[in-house]
Amino acid sequence: MRKVLVFLWLFLPAMLFAQEVNIPPGQCVWRAGDDPAWAAATIDETGWAPYSAWEQNPPQPHIWIRCHADLSLLRDSPQPALQIRLYAAYQLYVNGRAVGSAGNLNSGGFSMNLIRNWPLAGDLSGPSTIALRTTWRYTSAVPFGPYPGLDLLAGNLDNLRDHRSAAIVTRSAPFLIPALCFCIVGIVGLIVLGLWLNDRSRSELLLLGINCIALPPIYLNYLGIAGLINYPAGVYFALWAVPALATNICRTLFFFALAGRRVPWFFWILIAAATAIYFVTAAIPLLSPAQSLWLDALRAHRFGALSQLASVLESTAPFLAFWPWRKLSPRIKPLAALCMIWGATMMAFFFVRFTGAQLVGLPNLQSRWSNVVADFEAVATLGVLIGLLTLLSREQRQTSRERAVLAGEMQAAQQVQRILAPSVLDTLPGIRLAVAFHPIREVGGDFYSCSMLPDGRQRILLGDVSGKGAAAAMAAAVLLGAAQGRDTYSPAALLDHLNSVLTGMRLGGFATCLCAELSAIGTLTLANAGHLPPYRNGEEMKLDPGLPLGITADARYGEADVHLSPGDSLTFISDGVVEAQKGSGELFGFDRAAAISHQTAEEIASAAQSFGQEDDITVLKLDFVPGETISD
Repeated sequence: MRKVLVFLWLFLPAMLFAQEVNIPPGQCVWRAGDDPAWAAATIDETGWAPYSAWEQNPPQPHIWIRCHADLSLLRDSPQPALQIRLYAAYQLYVNGRAVGSAGNLNSGGFSMNLIRNWPLAGDLSGPSTIALRTTWRYTSAVPFGPYPGLDLLAGNLDNLRDHRSAAIVTRSAPFLIPALCFCIVGIVGLIVLGLWLNDRSRSELLLLGINCIALPPIYLNYLGIAGLINYPAGVYFALWAVPALATNICRTLFFFALAGRRVPWFFWILIAAATAIYFVTAAIPLLSPAQSLWLDALRAHRFGALSQLASVLESTAPFLAFWPWRKLSPRIKPLAALCMIWGATMMAFFFVRFTGAQLVGLPNLQSRWSNVVADFEAVATLGVLIGLLTLLSREQRQTSRERAVLAGEMQAAQQVQRILAPSVLDTLPGIRLAVAFHPIREVGGDFYSCSMLPDGRQRILLGDVSGKGAAAAMAAAVLLGAAQGRDTYSPAALLDHLNSVLTGMRLGGFATCLCAELSAIGTLTLANAGHLPPYRNGEEMKLDPGLPLGITADARYGEADVHLSPGDSLTFISDGVVEAQKGSGELFGFDRAAAISHQTAEEIASAAQSFGQEDDITVLKLDFVPGETISD
């Protein structure tokens, strides 16, 4: 009501006392072509068609429009002028005299300051002829809908300025609520992008932020043309097409990213069908007027209807992404509900636009409900996005707390890792040891130890706990701890002890383990609990495999004695080497492991890792070099 009173206070007096001449389309005729002689005050207009029945079919970039009016009412006006609204570039002639031009007649480009006032001069006492030489490049407005037709109004310049101001108020009113709501949405988008910068692993935040930031330019663009701001029509088209493309794609991808699901192939088809029109729209200002008219006619009709229908179907994305509802976690259900409200809102919005295609049997809801639906979409979208921001912010705070706890756990895991994979190896003179350890996670289930026994023997313990991650690492640490201080135990007795410890823990898992002891004269004693035998000089040693630790408390382990010669080399590996696997399913295998067993520990581990690591990889290399003093 306040707007109405302001309008009446400002503009009603001028409208009541103005001397104005409205020139309806019925007083105008048109003809395709570009003959400058048609600007003359009097010509033969035989063959010219009534402008009231004109439409761009087929598209014709160059046409002349001639209107006849009695402007004698303006002869005493101090500032007679003519007001023109036309969605094209044009030159204006009154009684054969050039008055001015708007836009570029060669390219067809024009400004969105569409209502212009042209001061008139000369004799206005008799009938006047108004001629418009025009170049067209657009057949309809964006997003979808016909341009208003030609409006001609003659009167005093001050009064025409009041008319223009009144038109700005009237035309801007429907866009105020959406523009305000989506400007707030843009602020929400900046906050969401801040959340993403704090955690770049969450792609849904990036998609939501881009979607929010892309919305304000669209509606500020609408408000700009309603306010008759002086910027090129090509810029107006681009400012609609580019942000609309971004928000259309990001909105759909956001739903699936939030649900943690891949986008189905048929939704990619819907996205392509819904967004193709934006590429077409962005290309139109780059073409010649004739090409632009042809392509814009397709955009406004065939492409427009297809795009809106695809957008309606595309808006079902949240219902599919979060289906079935009963399987959603309590954390995700509020987010899913907001997304479904958003999807339903967009379905209604795009369906109303779809009816504007005026298909047979389908009522044109766009012409009647477009402003109401636009306001509803803006308010509903703002509410949904504020709700999403609140929930996602709370979730990120929870995630930050969990990560702080996880960081502490990782510190503890790194301490465990130093126990499982010591960087310093205790070695006796005459023995050279090297190890390579590559866990598949932060901590692994592989473990090893190298220790010097009091009687001058070198002990090597190598094992692999079933499973991965922290649980396996903790079991491995317990086994290494249980092996400490058992210097008098033989390899077989040590495995018996470790088996008792693991079965007593009742973890439900098992571990393979190999214990080897080497004397200064080269006597090697081995006991095996289901582990891979070592390679000696490239050949796999024959060992009784034995049962893995933790299978049964009654398991007993035997020993095998081997004599090493100076220069002999032993290569101990975990099953992560032979079980390395390519994407095709091919295994690294025993043959490859044997073929490279003469290489260094790091070379063997790297070869298996690059082949396709599937498990923890451990390689320990021992060289027997009696008489050589080894420092590690």
